[in-house]
Amino acid sequence: MAEYTVFSLSQVAQHKSKKDCWLVIDGRVLNLTKFLDEHPGGEEVLTECAGKDATQAFNDIGHSKSAQKLLLKYQVGVVQGYTFKGDSHAPIEEPKKNEMSALVIKDDHIPKHATLVEFFLPLLLAASYFAYRCLNAGSSTL
Repeated sequence: MAEYTVFSLSQVAQHKSKKDCWLVIDGRVLNLTKFLDEHPGGEEVLTECAGKDATQAFNDIGHSKSAQKLLLKYQVGVVQGYTFKGDSHAPIEEPKKNEMSALVIKDDHIPKHATLVEFFLPLLLAASYFAYRCLNAGSSTL
């Protein structure tokens, strides 16, 4: 287990600007200043929690395993007096292969030709109907 600097919450609270953004998640003190521009939810989300314990907000969102792994990259220390549950101070595991990636929306295997048929078949039917209507428009008798 790596040794980290111990910070008090009052020390973390001094880092609450865009140029110096620290926050606490699960007892880990994170310096997210360089991550502000990369955060998918925007920098405002992080700056609102800057200098505070953001564990509840982080867990409420339901971040992916990849996002949880990023915590280790930006960790600069731990909060004084925080007791880690189980072995949560240990590095977060890599996502398992059978878990769905955060970027995968739908993972069904439809062949490309089937997708083309689904797109062009309705267009072909509509064009055929309108061609039939146009060709028979002059021959209608009442």
